[in-house]
Amino acid sequence: MSRTSTTNLTVEPIRKAKDVKAISRLLQSRPRDYLLWVMGINNGLRAKDLVRIRYSQVDGAKPGAVINIIETKTGKNNVLVINKAVHKALQAYLAEIEPAPDDFLFKSRKGSGHITSQSVGRMVRSWTSAINLKGQYGAHTLRKTWDYQQRTRHGAGFEILCKRYNHSSPAITMRYLGIEDREVCELLMNEIS
Repeated sequence: MSRTSTTNLTVEPIRKAKDVKAISRLLQSRPRDYLLWVMGINNGLRAKDLVRIRYSQVDGAKPGAVINIIETKTGKNNVLVINKAVHKALQAYLAEIEPAPDDFLFKSRKGSGHITSQSVGRMVRSWTSAINLKGQYGAHTLRKTWDYQQRTRHGAGFEILCKRYNHSSPAITMRYLGIEDREVCELLMNEIS
């Protein structure tokens, strides 16, 4: 049986900075979606953990704040960090809504629950389609984009990525890395003498 294109092991990260910026521009006028995007690509959490964040968890959070969460998939402790980009997106979103302390930050438009990770996948696919990005994208694209950008733009090492992901084994993290043949060839061009 083949995997569908939306499983967490087959979706791709957004690799090019220009594409990340294009999606950011696309979402500027949609504060909730923009916050989801920014929070996802800046934290590397699973979509199912992002959508369960409640307003009370981020109320009054300043840049540098560390919010403790429990991962739904593993039951392990993890953190959401409010960096400057997340803080700015959060403030823009909160200026648009009047949440109760117990409200989900990413409240569903249908009832009082939160949006689903399947909805996040549909949103990500619509965003990538809107900028004519070809490939397989879904909810895990947010997490994988964080990983890819941290690794390729900021030089994050394998060990720290493993730690951030809270994976039970390094082999799982290896599948997330999305290393391309081009990267291996570039590495092999480094001369050692």
